[in-house]
Amino acid sequence: MEQIGLPSVTVVNKMSKIALEGLREQLRGQLITPEDPDYDAARAVFNAMVDKRPAGVIRVAQVSDVIAGVNFARDNSLPLAIRGGGHSAPGFGTWDDALVLDFVNRTGVRVDPENSTARAEAGTTWADFNHATHAFGLATTGGIVGSTGVAGLTLGGGIGYLARKYGLSCDNLVSADIVTADGNFLTVSEERNEDLFWAIRGGGGNFGVVTSLEFQLHPVDMVHAGIIIYGAENIPAVARFYRDYIGSAPEEFGAFLGFHQGPPVPFLPEEWHGKSVCVVVGMWTGDPAEGESRWQPFLDAAPVAGSMVAPMPYPALNVAFDGLNQKGMQGYWKANFLRELNDGAIAAHARFGATVTSVNTAVHVYPIDGAVSRVGAQDTAFVHRDMKFAPVIATQWADPKDNEANIAWARAYAAELAPHSEAGGYINFMDSEDQSRVRSNYGPNWDRLVAIKSKYDPGNLFRVNQNIAPA
Repeated sequence: MEQIGLPSVTVVNKMSKIALEGLREQLRGQLITPEDPDYDAARAVFNAMVDKRPAGVIRVAQVSDVIAGVNFARDNSLPLAIRGGGHSAPGFGTWDDALVLDFVNRTGVRVDPENSTARAEAGTTWADFNHATHAFGLATTGGIVGSTGVAGLTLGGGIGYLARKYGLSCDNLVSADIVTADGNFLTVSEERNEDLFWAIRGGGGNFGVVTSLEFQLHPVDMVHAGIIIYGAENIPAVARFYRDYIGSAPEEFGAFLGFHQGPPVPFLPEEWHGKSVCVVVGMWTGDPAEGESRWQPFLDAAPVAGSMVAPMPYPALNVAFDGLNQKGMQGYWKANFLRELNDGAIAAHARFGATVTSVNTAVHVYPIDGAVSRVGAQDTAFVHRDMKFAPVIATQWADPKDNEANIAWARAYAAELAPHSEAGGYINFMDSEDQSRVRSNYGPNWDRLVAIKSKYDPGNLFRVNQNIAPA
């Protein structure tokens, strides 16, 4: 699973212990090298299929560690890998012979309830963030699972339950602190370093190391959540109903269509556990009195195998599926954008959704209309403002012996959807082999992104990602 355009740099054996010791002396945080007993734990990422051996891992304690790490990697021609929440499907939080900046110890969130904003450090997960903001009855658009990193999700766009109402995570970004390839520390916003602020809202980690992010928050407290599970034979009917319902639903209704194996949850009878199922999962954030009536149409759309419809705190829904999305699984992802969930796409989902390969695999179709579509295509780097859906095939499984079969299944599924999809694909859902699709993903924003990359990172130090190479 080597990334196209990113050759392995065989420098680790040439890197002298003296040089690494010199770096260690500049750090407040911990530097872990291959000689250290916790090296294997430090180099491991979420996707166990990724087995890289970096030259060293810096567990960042403060911004000065980031500056030292950036300068060291640049001056020694090392690849630089950045690990926030660590959820990267291609495992970009590590790399052979690289220096890794690991923010695992930087998870603080400071909420300003007077201005309805919150600033999160780069290692924060959405579970951390939502826990902090929920104390004030506030939230912003975040990931579908709580273990997803705030920084990585936001830099790639940020699709979540609240997107129809409040836009993408990147649309709610107020400012960010970032260390650029020359070791400078910058704050970016609509008023400061505007070009860089534009680029990081969808352009990924191509432009520097983001050390903290400030978000606009919105009043979100208790929500009326729904998890409705149907047998796979009902996929066509449920998918068509979902398409029509979400197309006219108020933006306070945010829900995805999904294809799974039946999870071992209390409200799903045991005979459905491990069987292929269709799901609709999401929440109503409008008038609480309307919650049940907003979900009733889905209970009537097709025979229901199991359901849970009830008020709950927003953070509780966000972490509801974390147990199925654990670190250490094998993983392989594919993604596309859909202008419409047409009958051809539904037929593809019906065929493959009925053969989901493991209980940990998640195939989801996320709506990205509403507030997402009211941002101009060139107002941020995220260009797909006229799309209505973003599907992801997030294949995960436990046994490496099943790698070939699962990868083949995901590729065949993606190929079946391709005729109904747009060029490019959401970069947060792309795998390492999708580098050739990156330009298509950014479309008319590509040339501007290349120009900004050339300005801030002419040597392509930040290339362990879905890469935008400098001119």
